[in-house]
Amino acid sequence: MFLSVLLEECCAMPEQVTINGVETETEERKGEASRSAVSAKQHKKDERPAAESKRFHPLLELTLARVREFLREPEVIFWVFVFPILLVFALGIAFRNQGPQKVHIAVERSESNPSASSAIFDSLSRSHDLSIVQLSSAESAQALRSGKVALVVRANDGGGATTSGATSPSFNYRFDPTRPESRQARMLVDDALQRGAGRKDVTSASDETVTEPGARYIDFLIPGLLGMNLMGSGLWGVGFAVVSARTRKLLKRFAATPMRRAHYLLSFVLSRLFFLFLEVAVVIAFAYFTFGFRVHGSWLGMVFLLLLGALTFSGVGLLVASRPKTIEGVSGLMNLVMMPMWLLSGTFFSSSRFPDFLQPFIKSLPLTALNDSLRAVMNDGTSLATSWIAIGILLAWCVVTFVVALKIFRWQ
Repeated sequence: MFLSVLLEECCAMPEQVTINGVETETEERKGEASRSAVSAKQHKKDERPAAESKRFHPLLELTLARVREFLREPEVIFWVFVFPILLVFALGIAFRNQGPQKVHIAVERSESNPSASSAIFDSLSRSHDLSIVQLSSAESAQALRSGKVALVVRANDGGGATTSGATSPSFNYRFDPTRPESRQARMLVDDALQRGAGRKDVTSASDETVTEPGARYIDFLIPGLLGMNLMGSGLWGVGFAVVSARTRKLLKRFAATPMRRAHYLLSFVLSRLFFLFLEVAVVIAFAYFTFGFRVHGSWLGMVFLLLLGALTFSGVGLLVASRPKTIEGVSGLMNLVMMPMWLLSGTFFSSSRFPDFLQPFIKSLPLTALNDSLRAVMNDGTSLATSWIAIGILLAWCVVTFVVALKIFRWQ
């Protein structure tokens, strides 16, 4: 603007004429020059309020800049929006509810008593819960060792004596007691053989089947994927961008401007919150229309937990990016921070499977606290008050990481 006004004033210089070798200005040109200068000044005054009215708060401008940077990177959009959907679809299909699977059983073929082996095979074939195959002694041992069958049944020679003196069939079960499916196979096989031998139930019992929503694997998976997505977008979206600006000497230049440093750092956090609702909406909508996923608790409680989780992982990402000067350095630190939570925090399977001595450490991780509290609200329908310990852990991580990150942050 200043340059354009200067050019107009220069162009409006009064015209000079030469009379008797002396340069003089004509009255007409003097009037035109004065009018041009007045109009230029008036035009400048009129444009200042318009320019100032279009100027937003610096924090808003920086946040919009972060959003534009995000939208200009197609690979980031893929990992934030498309990859979670592909993961939900693949795992939802692979672990969908199909009812109980048949247990694979091997009947060891007896060379000395083939009729006993055939009788066992016929009795077990009547059960709809078992898949039976007849193998030799060596083949059955190999199948059990490789996990192809859960149990091997063998007919004992001679049988056993009953109270009346008659000979009854006798069986031998070979299985691995550390495998849950083998223990189940032992009960199913023994029940089928005992019934085939004429056993009668002493008492009567009836079954009442109930299928409750929220008990499927996809219901367990969705809160974990939301937490994992918040962790990944918080660390990579904040940490990677900050270190990238530091390596290109942009942080040093920004620090020399009148911009407030807190506004610059806060813009990363606000930009992540802007995309938070889109990330969550895409995953939940896809799970709803594809697998019938439902949120059984309070939507406001879920939104509160998601906002707290996004702020927490933004703080962790800012702390990780506060010192590294290279992309390789911050990538290694992020993987070091994320990998334990990927494995231990119950994203794809329950964290209770790990030993008891690891549980205090696992419960103190922010992703564990977020996943457990989200499942309590989304699947169990409980209130936030029941997850006050997990919420306290998230708040502690959020406050501590932001405070430490701002203390040790390096601008160059």
